[in-house]
Amino acid sequence: MKVSNRQGKFLQKAIAKWQQEGTITADEAERLSNGFTIQSFDWKKLAKYSFWIAIVCGLISVAAAVADDYIIHFIEQLFSSSNIALCIGFQAIAGVFYYLGLRGRIKHTERVFTNEAFIFTGVMFTAGAIAYFGRAVDTGSGHFSLLFLIGTLMYGLMGLWFPSRMVWVFAILSLGAWFGTETGYVSGWGAYYLGMNYPLRFVLFGIILVAVSYAFKYFPRLAEFYKPSLRLGLLYLFIALWILSIFGNYGDIDRWYAVKQPELFGWGLLFGGVACVSIFFGIMTEDPITRGFGITFLLINLYTRYFEYFWNGMHKALFFFILAFSFWLVGSRAERIWNIGSGKSEVEPARLDEILEEEE
Repeated sequence: MKVSNRQGKFLQKAIAKWQQEGTITADEAERLSNGFTIQSFDWKKLAKYSFWIAIVCGLISVAAAVADDYIIHFIEQLFSSSNIALCIGFQAIAGVFYYLGLRGRIKHTERVFTNEAFIFTGVMFTAGAIAYFGRAVDTGSGHFSLLFLIGTLMYGLMGLWFPSRMVWVFAILSLGAWFGTETGYVSGWGAYYLGMNYPLRFVLFGIILVAVSYAFKYFPRLAEFYKPSLRLGLLYLFIALWILSIFGNYGDIDRWYAVKQPELFGWGLLFGGVACVSIFFGIMTEDPITRGFGITFLLINLYTRYFEYFWNGMHKALFFFILAFSFWLVGSRAERIWNIGSGKSEVEPARLDEILEEEE
């Protein structure tokens, strides 16, 4: 097994500690040490970041080409200005990239990032195909949220078929886009739907997504999509709560300006309460995802409330001193937690599989 320098040091310290405590013999310690090799340079991360940069540059290239009138005119002439032809053409190109990605998974299993890059590129072309399909069937009703629903169904089925967690993430993002635009269309693009503004609607959406993600754990076919679904569900939930704690359930900026700050305090209290529940649940179930989201957004909530209530009335030097002191405490605590293997650590070492998974 090839591991990074940081992972290798952790494994060496863990093996040495186990041998010192008598948990394993010297022969077992030697066999475990020979079971992995340390890479001086993390080529895996370089490959992953290089492919992401290549994909981003490719998207920028496509965007620049689309912005060029001459190229647009050439493409329209090539497809006889037919949106259906463009839709078919984009989906055909997407199919080629899907084929390359799936073929690579079978014949070149070691090329993980190359195969995922092919699939990601196919996802982008599928999005273009859906967009041109929408233009082809557009009746002027403005009900374009159906396109996001089509994208959700396509990405969801492909994510299950491949299977691919990355494609599944796009399915959830498309589902969120559909939920927002569909409720907007049904409400006549007003500020409220069933008495809820957009942030409050997405609080409900996030809660449902988190609940559904936990149900995935009990279905073998869906178990691998549990973590990405949970992360996105918590992200939808907490970002919506954060915005709600600032603006409340108001859909008009003029009405929000007229509101006194204490009237929004309840939303901030709700935000902090949900974060505390997430932390408590994460600690009780040993779930680092819910615990991490809870801690992060509890800090965001505290600093947001500070800016709202104390920024104008407190000296800036004192404010930044409080920031420095609080982050010093956080850093000191984090250093103690992650200082595994030293005799000074007061924290029990985390399980090996969790540490290696977080490193990935």
